[in-house]
Amino acid sequence: MDSIAVAMFWISSILIIPFWSLMWFMPQHELTRRFVGDIRWSVLPLLIPYVILALPNAPNILITFASQMPTPEIVVDLFQDDEVIVLGWLHFLAFDLFIGRYVWLRMLSTKRPIYVSTPILILCTLMAPLGFLLGLLATWQHNQVERDSVMNHVK
Repeated sequence: MDSIAVAMFWISSILIIPFWSLMWFMPQHELTRRFVGDIRWSVLPLLIPYVILALPNAPNILITFASQMPTPEIVVDLFQDDEVIVLGWLHFLAFDLFIGRYVWLRMLSTKRPIYVSTPILILCTLMAPLGFLLGLLATWQHNQVERDSVMNHVK
């Protein structure tokens, strides 16, 4: 495997640990609000390594998906390349962090205790769509109140 791909894998995988740790263990702390709350801080550890790997692989990926309908066989064939696998991993990391950040913000706005937010955020780290679903369910009442408030202002 290309040493740049390996370096980007480790850089991204290590640089997101502080963001998750802050959301899990110190969800209301000023440091968490400052770094996780600012989308620029949350994006940079993942954006730079992603761009470094995406640029040389973008033509192949774009041509593959622009020239034919994606099928499981095409996707598996595309992921035979080690750099594309690492690029996929970086994509997972970014998606998981964005979803986790969104759930963390909802947990803060609904004042959910740490014993509720931490397990859901850990699930976001491992399986973001499931963590997202649980995060929505755990903050559902807030969503309903917010929607009702907006609708009352519209009338």
